[in-house]
Amino acid sequence: MSKYYRLLKEKFPTKSSLITEMINLEAICHLPKGTEHFLSDLHGEYDAFDYLLRNGSGSIKKKLQECFPEKDLATIDLLCQYIYYPAEKIKTNSLLSKQELQEELTGFLPDLLQLVKYIGGKYTRSKVRKLLPKDYAYIMEELLTEGQPDKNKESYYSAIISKVVELNQLENLFIAFATLIQHLAIDHLHVVGDIFDRGKSPDLILDRLMTFQHIDIQWGNHDMTWMGTVSGSMICMANVIRIAARYNSIELIEDRYGINLRRLIDYSQIYFTPKAVFRPILDGDVISDQSEQVLNCLQQAAAFLQFKLEHQLIHRRPEFDMTASSPLDRIEPDCEEMRVGEKKYPVTDFPFDLVDWENPGKLTEEEKELLEDLLVRFQQSDRLRQQIDFLFSQGAIYHISNNHLLYHGCIPMHSNGDFKSICLEDRFLSGKSLMDFYEEKVRQAYQQPQVHDDFATDLFWYLWCGEGSSLFGKQRMTTFERYYIADKETHKEKKNPYYQLREKEDICNRLLAEFSLDKTGHIVNGHTPVQEKSGEIPIKAGGKMIIIDGGLAKGYQKKTGIAGYTLISNSYGLELVAHNPFSSVEAVLKGECDIIFIKRLVEEVAERTLVKQTDNGKELLKEIEDLQYLYQHFDDY
Repeated sequence: MSKYYRLLKEKFPTKSSLITEMINLEAICHLPKGTEHFLSDLHGEYDAFDYLLRNGSGSIKKKLQECFPEKDLATIDLLCQYIYYPAEKIKTNSLLSKQELQEELTGFLPDLLQLVKYIGGKYTRSKVRKLLPKDYAYIMEELLTEGQPDKNKESYYSAIISKVVELNQLENLFIAFATLIQHLAIDHLHVVGDIFDRGKSPDLILDRLMTFQHIDIQWGNHDMTWMGTVSGSMICMANVIRIAARYNSIELIEDRYGINLRRLIDYSQIYFTPKAVFRPILDGDVISDQSEQVLNCLQQAAAFLQFKLEHQLIHRRPEFDMTASSPLDRIEPDCEEMRVGEKKYPVTDFPFDLVDWENPGKLTEEEKELLEDLLVRFQQSDRLRQQIDFLFSQGAIYHISNNHLLYHGCIPMHSNGDFKSICLEDRFLSGKSLMDFYEEKVRQAYQQPQVHDDFATDLFWYLWCGEGSSLFGKQRMTTFERYYIADKETHKEKKNPYYQLREKEDICNRLLAEFSLDKTGHIVNGHTPVQEKSGEIPIKAGGKMIIIDGGLAKGYQKKTGIAGYTLISNSYGLELVAHNPFSSVEAVLKGECDIIFIKRLVEEVAERTLVKQTDNGKELLKEIEDLQYLYQHFDDY
C-alpha cells in the first residue's frame, strides 16, 4: 500500500491539491445520479435506434414540457423537431425565407440554452464542458455560464449572437446545442444484446455506440456468431452469410465491411437453383428478379456449408451433446427422409447428391478452399475487426450495474427451478459459474484467431444453438427442418423452463442471489419479444423481472404490436417506455411520429437517488477515503 500512496502523492503533490480533490469528489457524490437507458435487440435497425438516441426515448419532449409549461403543444413539437434532427429540419424548412429561418433559430436559441441548463443541472460543469464540441466550446460555455445575464452583460451576450449570425455560424451553433441536449439526456447506455441480426446496419449502430463515453453491452446470440467469425469459426461465418442473404443484407458484408463474396456466389450459381423456401425476406424493399435469385442461391449455399460444418463440429465435440441437432446424421438418403423424434418426414429440395453419405460432413476441396479464403477475408476486414474489438472490450455475457442484473437470453434452468448443470471440460457448471466459463472461453478464442477447431472456438457455435447456452435458451434449433420439411410441427423450438419460471418472484430472488444481489434488485432481460398486442406484460415477478425486447426490428412488430422498449433509470426511479414504430425522418419533421406508445412506472423512490448510492459513487467514496488517509499521513510518503 505504501507504493500506492507514494504514487497517489505524485498526482496530488500538495495538501491543498488533496483538499480540492476531496471537496470536488464529495460534492459530486451529493448530486442526483445520472440517467441510464437500457435497450436490447437492436437487430441492425439503425434508423430506429438513432431516433431513440436523438429523442432520449421520449424523455427530451417530457423535459421540454416540464421546462416550458407555458408553451403550447405545437411549439413543443416544433422544438422537438429542431432538437432531434437539427440539420435536417433547418435544411428542409423551405417555407421560411433565409431571414425568417434566422429569426426562428435566434428566437429558439434561448429555449435551447434553458433546456441545457435544466437537463444538465444535475451534472458538474466539468462534465458538461467535456460534451461541448471543440470548435464552439468557448461560445457555448459563455452563453451557458450565467443563469440570467444581468444588465451589465446584456450587450456582451447580444454581441456574441450578432457576431455568430454575421459569420453565418448560427445554424452550426444551433445544431451544436441541439446535439448537446441529446447527449445530456443519456448519461449511461446499456445495450442488452443482439446488435446484429436481420437489419441492414449493425455497423452503423456500432459506429454510434463507439462514440459513447459510458456504455456497456451484454452479448446476444446473433452478436456471438459475428464475434465467432472473427475469432476463427467457419461455421459461424457460414451462418452470418446465410442470415445476410435471407434478409437482403449482403451489402453490409460486401460494401461496408469490404468482404468479397464472389467465389461463394459463383459456387452457389453452379450447384443450386432458386427454391421458394429460400426466397429472401425483403421487409418492404424492392430488388430485381436477378438479385433475388442470387440471394436465394447464396442462402442455399451458405446453409448447405453450415450443415456440413455443423456435422463436423457435433462429432468433434461429443461433450456438447448436440447429436439430436445434427440433420445430416438423421437423414436417410435412400428414401429422402429425416428422423425427428420418433417420426420420419420427407425431405424436399435438399441437394442429396452434393453429400458424401459415407462421411456427410466432409467438404470437397473446392468447398474447403472457398471457406478458408472467405474466413481470411472476414478476419482481415479492418472495420469489422475494429467493431468486434469494441464488442469484446465493452461487452460481457452479463453485467451488474446499480443492483440491476443484465443479460440477454436466460440462465438455463430445470422445470423445478434448479439451475441446469452442464459438463464442459470435465467440470459441472451452472448459473453464474456457467456464464463466467462461457465468457472466459470466448475471450480465449478471440486471442487465437488462427485456430479454427479448438474447444473455445467451437463454443461460439454452442452459444448460438446449444441446449445449455444462456444466449439461445431452447432445446435445439430447427433451421434445417424449416428449410426442407413441410410439416410445421417439426419447426417448433422448445424453450428452456427459465422463460416460464421467470414470472415467479421467488425464482427471480434466487437468480439475483446467484449473482450476489439482494431482493431489492432487478433483472433486465432481452431476447424474447414481448407480445404486448396480445396482452403480455413486460414487467414480471412483482417488478423484479423486466423484459425489454419489444420488437425494434420490423419483422417482429406484427407480433409485438409495438417497436421496442427503453428502460429508463434516473434519480426518481425506474420507468419502462414502449415505443411506436419509427417510419422516417421526414415523418418526424412533419410532426407525424410520436415515439411513446405507453409508459409504465416500474419503481418510484421516496427520495432522489444520489451519486453516492450508485456503484460509481461507492468508488468515489473509496477514493475520498484514500485521499483522506494520504492527507492525514502526508509527511510519511
